[in-house]
Amino acid sequence: MDPLSEVLSLLKPASYGFRGLDAGRDWALAFPSGEGLKCFAILEGECRVSVESAPAVRLGPGDVVLLPTGKAVHLSGAADVAPVDAMALFLSVPPGESVMLNGGGDCWGFGGYFGFGGANASLLLARLPAIVHITGEGDRSALRFAMERLMRELREPAPGSALLAEHLAQALLIEALRHHLADPSADGRGWLFALSDTRLHAAITALHGDPARRWTLEALAREAGMSRSSFAASFRETVGEPAMEYLTRWRMVIAADRLAGGRLSIAEVAPSVGYLSESAFGATFKRVIGRPPRQYVRDAGANAQFVSNSNRPTSAEGPPG
Repeated sequence: MDPLSEVLSLLKPASYGFRGLDAGRDWALAFPSGEGLKCFAILEGECRVSVESAPAVRLGPGDVVLLPTGKAVHLSGAADVAPVDAMALFLSVPPGESVMLNGGGDCWGFGGYFGFGGANASLLLARLPAIVHITGEGDRSALRFAMERLMRELREPAPGSALLAEHLAQALLIEALRHHLADPSADGRGWLFALSDTRLHAAITALHGDPARRWTLEALAREAGMSRSSFAASFRETVGEPAMEYLTRWRMVIAADRLAGGRLSIAEVAPSVGYLSESAFGATFKRVIGRPPRQYVRDAGANAQFVSNSNRPTSAEGPPG
């Protein structure tokens, strides 16, 4: 499996919701912070999107943005306008339908969110840029088509719509990240950008393919076809952390996912990610994940029991974009 597919499989997209917006005159929407990833597509008109502690980006007709950090989002058609509570506004209509703000007519688009069921999804999403802005015309057209199809399935359910909408939502996320990867003008750091570098891609693919191997910086540099020093500098600059720290974090994310599943013991998981000593594994797991492995297993079991006994939505009925 390629690295992007592996990361997305660990994220485990579990819920989604898409709705349209027709806004007029001076308007603004405030989305609270929360887990998951938001996305918007503007079909007509213009607006600005800003994410907490990141510069605002102006969006024009056809633009698509992904907002993966879970931070608070501000979407507006004019400056210095008191924002409307976006959650309350979008929950006033069913998934797939559109809301009208200030009579509409100036800015039309749609957007949504992806919720993730994977353990520690935030560790993976945090390495993405705060705003992923997709501007290529061919890319935008493909993404708009996917969004429009998803909106139709939500708005006009037919036999099989629930499963089809789920697949469309996941495909939309993959397509958006692919297009961003291929954008030569994209400027940022993180594992996503490293995948667009042929040499770093080779090293990341190798360590993802065999996380239990006793990797060294020299061995990863050989996979990349680079000298040790050049590889170390390039990896740190592009990904934003040293290669061996990336390896450790990836191992712990895999371990957390396997432990959360409840089918493998700590003694089985530790060597599967390269640790022959349970104590060394436990210390590293606590440092990266924030809890000792045994507590993590107990908490994961309690959370799974809570979810199974609740009516928490797992599809388009969750919070709006």
